[in-house]
Amino acid sequence: MENAHDILLKAGDLQTPTASADLFSRPGPLVLEVGFGGGHYLEHLAQAHPEWNLLGAEVSLGSVWRTYRRMKRNQIEHVRLYKGNARFIVRDVAGEHSLDRVFVNFPDPWPRLKHRKNRLLQAPFFRILSSRLVPGGSLFLTTDHPEYYSFSVEQGRESGCFDVIPGDPPPATLETKYARKWLDQKKPIFHAEFRCTKVIPSAPRLITSIEMQHASLKGSLENVGAFTKQVRSFEGGHAIVLEAYRELGSEGLLFKATTEEQDFRQELLIQAWPKKEGVYVSLQPFGDPMTTKGVREAVMAVTDWLVSQGLELEQAWV
Repeated sequence: MENAHDILLKAGDLQTPTASADLFSRPGPLVLEVGFGGGHYLEHLAQAHPEWNLLGAEVSLGSVWRTYRRMKRNQIEHVRLYKGNARFIVRDVAGEHSLDRVFVNFPDPWPRLKHRKNRLLQAPFFRILSSRLVPGGSLFLTTDHPEYYSFSVEQGRESGCFDVIPGDPPPATLETKYARKWLDQKKPIFHAEFRCTKVIPSAPRLITSIEMQHASLKGSLENVGAFTKQVRSFEGGHAIVLEAYRELGSEGLLFKATTEEQDFRQELLIQAWPKKEGVYVSLQPFGDPMTTKGVREAVMAVTDWLVSQGLELEQAWV
């Protein structure tokens, strides 16, 4: 992987699956923390286990940057941070039987009934995890939320893949910001180990390394009309082209787009710029996106909109 010692992972750094050696350039047990927050526990793991290769997944950009600065400040290099959904990391990025253990500390309990579908620790997730853990590997949950704890225990057992072993939380988990807050409020903290006892065949992974769409069109960008949001659905997800902008000092257009495929979301920039006797459309490398079907569909959506504005498709490459 290019920039192998940079601890921030970009989507373009990843494959489905991605070998641990490609991320860390060294052997060692691969350990995942889901929702690492400010990085206190991830830092503890890194200092206590220098032989582990530590991967963290977090949806909050602020938390990712705080943890990045924490790791840099303490010169911790055997950590990789990913901003995004942990389901994507477990299902699509982690190799078969590659995870030594997984830590989930004080996850969002999604307490409202209509939001429970967003909870991570549900039977389908446990079944996928069973094929990603090493034989006998475990997930460790620590939470202050009694209903979420009971729900997770029920779902783990329902999966048919895990034994649930209640116990005391590791002392270091009680040093995090949220743990100290709950302890100050005299709230109980719940902890359990979910030890894998059976493997369910793995779920299909997101298809990547898609040949990208480029297009050449006849016509001019000068007279295209007002842009309206374009939504393109396909099997497994959808692509949305949100906005179009004129480039300063140029006749070119930039299109802002997003793709959502299963638990994987990307933000994209697609450019249409004038060339001799026409227009060329292609994806820009902003954010180093992973080349998925959704990305290709977003480029195709921009091309189709330009055709609707009077340009003529000359050639498309896939």
